[in-house]
Amino acid sequence: MRTIKRSGEHEIEVRKSRFLCSLARVTEESEAREFIQLQRKSHHDARHHCSAFVLGDSGEIQKSSDDGEPAGTAGVPMLEVLRRNEITNTVAVVTRYFGGVLLGAGGLVRAYGGAVSEALEHVGTLERRPVRVLLVETDHVLAGKLDNDMRSAGYQVADTSYDAAVRFHVNVPVEQVETFHAWLAENTGGAAHAAEGPLIHAEL
Repeated sequence: MRTIKRSGEHEIEVRKSRFLCSLARVTEESEAREFIQLQRKSHHDARHHCSAFVLGDSGEIQKSSDDGEPAGTAGVPMLEVLRRNEITNTVAVVTRYFGGVLLGAGGLVRAYGGAVSEALEHVGTLERRPVRVLLVETDHVLAGKLDNDMRSAGYQVADTSYDAAVRFHVNVPVEQVETFHAWLAENTGGAAHAAEGPLIHAEL
């Protein structure tokens, strides 16, 4: 699955109607609905605020709304674009300012789907993959160099804590865990060790 790199907005115009797509990263249904209401308030002078959202590590929660447009011409095509791009933990709201020209069912489907598709390109996407959190512990003397070496090698250092020892939380794709252990041993001469933490989904 993938998610958006950042929240953002992108607008298209179709036969004088403006379609403004707002995207946000969310993890709960309540957050998605809050964002939809926020767009409704921000653009209170618009006719329609159609929406779609997908949540969960495997995109198990999926909802959409046509918000007064003919059934199946807005929310469903918006949701279909999110599904086709394997996007999760994202809400899309398309606000339509009517331009006086009726688009017909096919025209609406293309416009709402197109607005979401172009908005995804505009904000960019990230891959979400299962990763193992590895807890790497070392002394303060080695910490700075090791931090730099891990980042240079392409490993994602998610968190660092300084106590008697320095502990790094490193997100490593499941298939690279053994390689990381070998890399760490070789790179530090055995001075740093990694304990295996939980399996999570993270953006890489």
